[in-house]
Amino acid sequence: MATAEEEYKKIQLSGKRPIPGQSLTNDPEKPAPYEKAPEFVSVHGASEYMFGKLIEPDVYTSIMEAVGDGTAIMDITQTLLFVEFQDGKFNPDLMFMLVEPVAYMIIALAEKLDLPMVIYRGEEEDEEIEQQYLGVTVAEDRLKKLQKAGQTGRVPANVITPEMEQQMETLPEIQPKQESLLAPPEEEETAPDQQSLMSPPQGI
Repeated sequence: MATAEEEYKKIQLSGKRPIPGQSLTNDPEKPAPYEKAPEFVSVHGASEYMFGKLIEPDVYTSIMEAVGDGTAIMDITQTLLFVEFQDGKFNPDLMFMLVEPVAYMIIALAEKLDLPMVIYRGEEEDEEIEQQYLGVTVAEDRLKKLQKAGQTGRVPANVITPEMEQQMETLPEIQPKQESLLAPPEEEETAPDQQSLMSPPQGI
């Protein structure tokens, strides 16, 4: 499965994003998923859905590998939310409201694995940190809170429910990436006094 970063780039290049006025030219008999009534209309219901999505084995593994590789959590968050928006799970307003809860969920999952985290691009350069995600500006104070959560591993109590905490206890372990099959095998060391079975007998 592609990483969240790869998935986001694929969406950007594919031209699948809705453009202004697109709904006026689409076939009304075959509306896109995001043009229909959304599946979720509340933050609570959508948050539970997103957490369930995050802990699906393949998705969970890909996201945690992306975090471990240094992909910014806010970039992963906007990728995941945009994909679900395209699938008709929620409307744009609810998508924007889910940015912080989903980011905190990813932080909690990464903290459980003791992964180093990058919250947003440019944080190490101490740049101006007011940034846009999904077209909406996230204020500096909110990014600072996310950054602090990544450093301390503590997320707001209202984000991770007791049920979610129980589910986190049953998550699969992340296996280390397999070494390339083209890599030469390591030579086994033999003891100096160990005689090869293929060598002629000694002392005869």
